[in-house]
Amino acid sequence: MSKLWIFIKYWLPSLMWMVVIFSASADRHSAERSFSLVGPLLRWLFPQMPQPELDDIHHVLRKCAHLTEYAILALLLRRTLASTVAAGNSAWSGKLIATVIAMVFLYAASDEFHQSFVPGRTSLFSDVLVDTAGGTVGLLAGWGWHRFRKPR
Repeated sequence: MSKLWIFIKYWLPSLMWMVVIFSASADRHSAERSFSLVGPLLRWLFPQMPQPELDDIHHVLRKCAHLTEYAILALLLRRTLASTVAAGNSAWSGKLIATVIAMVFLYAASDEFHQSFVPGRTSLFSDVLVDTAGGTVGLLAGWGWHRFRKPR
């Protein structure tokens, strides 16, 4: 397999997902934009709920989105590393998984650092932890799926 094909097949999906995450963190109005999408649904589901409680639900939904986007990143990175760097080793080895979690942590930290320069955005270490937890949950789900589907 050519190096270009290996890059396109294994590295490009992870890198493109990182670009998606980076571009989302550059949006200075992201909370307002997501509420413009989710807010009407929340108001329809809970017409009597006061705005502060709707804001709390919106906040939780945004954190769940962080968990999901970093779970996807972790699964993509695991696939990338297992198929290229660690080819021939176990695709679910502890060393590989630890490397992926470290990469997710470092990317989340760099994303929060980037957000510190975006007007209207905040940079929180707790978001790095949420993102890393999302990556870990994604890997656990992927490992569970792998174990479930594995022929006995």
